[in-house]
Amino acid sequence: MKIQTAVQNQGEVMAEPMQSGPQFTSIQTINDSVNEASAWVRPLEQEMSRVIVGQRKLFERLLVGLLSGGHILLEGVPGLAKTLALKTLAAAIQTGFRRIQFTPDMLPADIIGTEIYNPQNVSFVVKHGPVFTNLILADEINRAPAKVQSALLEAMQERQVTIGEETYALPDPFLVMATQNPIEQEGTYPLPEAQVDRFMLKVVVTYPSVSEERIILDAVDTTNAPVNVNPVVSVEDIVRARQVVNTIYMDEKVKNYIVSLVYATRDPQSYGLDLHPYIQNGASPRATINLKMASKSLAFLRGRGYVTPEDVKSIAMDVLRHRIIITYEAEAEALRSEDIVRKIMDTIPVP
Repeated sequence: MKIQTAVQNQGEVMAEPMQSGPQFTSIQTINDSVNEASAWVRPLEQEMSRVIVGQRKLFERLLVGLLSGGHILLEGVPGLAKTLALKTLAAAIQTGFRRIQFTPDMLPADIIGTEIYNPQNVSFVVKHGPVFTNLILADEINRAPAKVQSALLEAMQERQVTIGEETYALPDPFLVMATQNPIEQEGTYPLPEAQVDRFMLKVVVTYPSVSEERIILDAVDTTNAPVNVNPVVSVEDIVRARQVVNTIYMDEKVKNYIVSLVYATRDPQSYGLDLHPYIQNGASPRATINLKMASKSLAFLRGRGYVTPEDVKSIAMDVLRHRIIITYEAEAEALRSEDIVRKIMDTIPVP
């Protein structure tokens, strides 16, 4: 049996053998599964658009993280509705949600919980912290010192936390959506590199356009009454969609393209790129895995059962920008990690 693989150019179709699990699966079958499992995407978008004006890319990236089980870091100056976007998404999903406002005087126990002595029973009782829920909004995460930020490391990577001598599993799904202000802002601390790498995506939130800001102006009244958000998707819908995302087809050439993009951040000279003096550390293998899963999730949101190189290229910046550590020479020449990623994407041949 053959699988029907759609070619990006001209919408042509070619036959190519593929095996998914113990049986062969066709692209048409996967497409039908995607269309059925993504029925909630459009209603969710409409519900969020009632509260958030514009920010289409932000909404798409939030869903990519939700479908991939990856954590998301949003960066932007204050007042760009980062917190509002995450609160609205959580309200539209029928699941647990907690907001943690990070401050300079926080302690790790404020995140994961602690042991409290009970004098009546002459024993310690564990009090769980706000991390024990499905969706975590870590608001202004870089306003807390490093020891507090690091308290999230085990939770983000292992989906568990250790309090005293006991380890406690976190609920599923578990997703950390963090906001941060640029480190140039007063009163902020740069995130530890180990924690930054735990975020699947780093999304930079920009100012709205002139037309969007005009709509925002008309929508605001003096009462500041909150807009009621209706839940339109359940946890079961998300879990089912994740299972379909895992079945989305990715051609060998697309896989090689992903590996080339990531490997070029470590050894740019192998691809004819004179970027070695500007890169201190390239992206880790976690970037390769995340780029694959993010590309599949993006294909799902776009209603396809297969991944195209354009899917990879459109989300590669958000996967790689925070994983490349630049040198002092790059800073001296006003080069950012985004500039390096853009140069790599412009150079690596697209299959």
